[in-house]
Amino acid sequence: MTFRDPRHTIAVCIPARNEAETITPVVCCAAALRDQGVVDEVVVVDDGSTDDTAVRASAAGAHVIVHPSGRGKGDALATAVAATDSDLLVFLDADVTNIGAHFVTELVQPLLHDRGIQLVKPTYRRAMRGQADEGGRVTELLARPLLRRFFPEVADLVRQPLAGETATRRTAIEAVGLAGGYSIEMALLLDVYLRHGSKAIAQVDLGERAHRNRPLQSLAGCADDVLAAVMDRVDPFCAEDFDAA
Repeated sequence: MTFRDPRHTIAVCIPARNEAETITPVVCCAAALRDQGVVDEVVVVDDGSTDDTAVRASAAGAHVIVHPSGRGKGDALATAVAATDSDLLVFLDADVTNIGAHFVTELVQPLLHDRGIQLVKPTYRRAMRGQADEGGRVTELLARPLLRRFFPEVADLVRQPLAGETATRRTAIEAVGLAGGYSIEMALLLDVYLRHGSKAIAQVDLGERAHRNRPLQSLAGCADDVLAAVMDRVDPFCAEDFDAA
């Protein structure tokens, strides 16, 4: 890997809850990049797991921090960020089953090459039960329709607004903060957009993403958080028009 810029340091932050089946390859991938000098830190925050996620993450080479009782994904990522010193941050989900080095290297590239870029999101193909492009139910049924209605420029710019794979600058997070729960991705995307504009957001193609698809009933809380993140950032006049409709 030759893309490293010595002026920057890179931390990989991984929130995890009960991901013992998949955490090892995710951490091993990030740890291998650290051993090659591509990244500097690998941190896993075990957010109240009842399995051996923390043990496996530590054995794979991560610095592990444990939240004894789950606080939610946003708080887990905030803990990971606070535990690092790097100026560039890459967030990875712990349930990805086809992880590769490009999940880190491709995401961080725009930050290294353009100082104006504050946030990088991926686009990718995602299947469900063997059917192409059937994954991402909350994204397709809620997140993207909300963006098309209230933030059309963001909807045109980012294909996977809820992707856990994200790269950003520490200064960007210090400016806008990290929302709690599953609102973390949508809130960060919109906060960076509202503060810096569309030119501060980049998208890279990661190919295909495979992960553990969750049962439909377990997605309700995620959908609630996404809805709240958008509506909390909508102009009051637009929100009144939405309510009237």
